[in-house]
Amino acid sequence: MKENYKKNKRDRDHFKEKTRGEVSSERDFDNETADSLTIEGRNAVIEALRSGRTIDKLFILDGCQDGPIATIRKEAKKAGIMMKFVNRDRLDQISTTGAHQGVIAYAAAYDYSELEDIFNLAEEKGEAPFIFLLDNIEDPHNLGAIIRTANIAGAHGVIIPKNRAAGLTATVAKTSAGALNYTPVVKVTNMARTIEELKDRGMWFVCADMDGTTMYDLDLKGAIGLVIGNEGSGVSKLVREKCDMIAAIPMKGEINSLNASVAAGVLGFEIVRQRGYTK
Repeated sequence: MKENYKKNKRDRDHFKEKTRGEVSSERDFDNETADSLTIEGRNAVIEALRSGRTIDKLFILDGCQDGPIATIRKEAKKAGIMMKFVNRDRLDQISTTGAHQGVIAYAAAYDYSELEDIFNLAEEKGEAPFIFLLDNIEDPHNLGAIIRTANIAGAHGVIIPKNRAAGLTATVAKTSAGALNYTPVVKVTNMARTIEELKDRGMWFVCADMDGTTMYDLDLKGAIGLVIGNEGSGVSKLVREKCDMIAAIPMKGEINSLNASVAAGVLGFEIVRQRGYTK
């Protein structure tokens, strides 16, 4: 079924911003895991880019301006891939081959889908769209667990941001326990803008926050998007303001917070309950 969602990179991104550029935020790159799929060497990276391989991020030797590196930068910028310019010691540190030639790419373990894949899946099942939106989830284990939960809850897809968040690494694939084969994952440039565009398609949005209304008192039926925030800071202010409802999970113990993936499961299955469970 995954083949239905795989698209050539050159035909994607109609849902991304027109403006793309080179990004160098430290935070964007510090969450990579050791088992990220790496591509090293100039020719290998150029061929990966031109073939449409899904590349999450690039490390490039700072100050290098020769022809192959210029080509890599051009192709990466065109595809909206994040680039970070680092010194040789940093490249040597993350290299697994010892022959990086000044460039290392992090490839996604799975291809990303398009937003239309989510809506098509909902239409095929004859259901109102149900989407998980993850606002800067940084831990790949959390991301994989949430994708697994989304699949089991019958969600039609997951949306993640392009920057400051975990991508589809091998750890995510493993933690999802196979759910990535069946659940479309879409990467977008601006989560708040994406929510606005989805509202135009008739969707409502609820985000998780301990200061919200108890989830049992909210109407979570119909076409709905569940927004789960960052492990530490929660849902960002801008994204929260775009949501129609704020849901609080009832807590009776001394601890007043839940892991992001657990919160996604609790709220996700309250949505399942309200939508009406059917096999």
